[in-house]
Amino acid sequence: MSQDEAASPQVELEETEVLADELELLRAERDEMRDKFMRALADAENSRKRADRDRKEAEMYGSTRLARDLLPVYDNLSRALQAIPEESRAASSALIEGVELTLRELTNVMAKHGITTITPAVGDTFDPQLHQAMFEAPLPGTKAGQIIQVATEGFMLYDRLLRPAQVGVSSNTQ
Repeated sequence: MSQDEAASPQVELEETEVLADELELLRAERDEMRDKFMRALADAENSRKRADRDRKEAEMYGSTRLARDLLPVYDNLSRALQAIPEESRAASSALIEGVELTLRELTNVMAKHGITTITPAVGDTFDPQLHQAMFEAPLPGTKAGQIIQVATEGFMLYDRLLRPAQVGVSSNTQ
């Protein structure tokens, strides 16, 4: 047997080991690249979902500042109608009708844009999520936590509170 023939199996074994090592390195690199790709794909999908959610939220709630600025207009029109004495109503019927129509139109526009009123009634239970207690007073015939007076209506923009209804609450301890 020649020296070449004896060395040949040794060389082949070393070459096989080198190739196996290279193959293992390539597999590890492939797995690492696949992992990075999958993470990048998931990150891109999360970014797309987040951007979509942010866009929808901006559409729904982007007008919050304008809506809050319109609330005093609603309040003033309502107060103007409430302030007209009964004896003056007949003489000012055209003016009253104009103010009522303006208030109705404002209410319709607000509703079109997702703004709804919170109109508590006397006797309703105070809800701190929707109402702001302006005062507490013991009132005979009421239970603690009942609304005894409504100062101003509240408003919601879709499912978010724009302004709580301002109310007086009974403090009876019965």
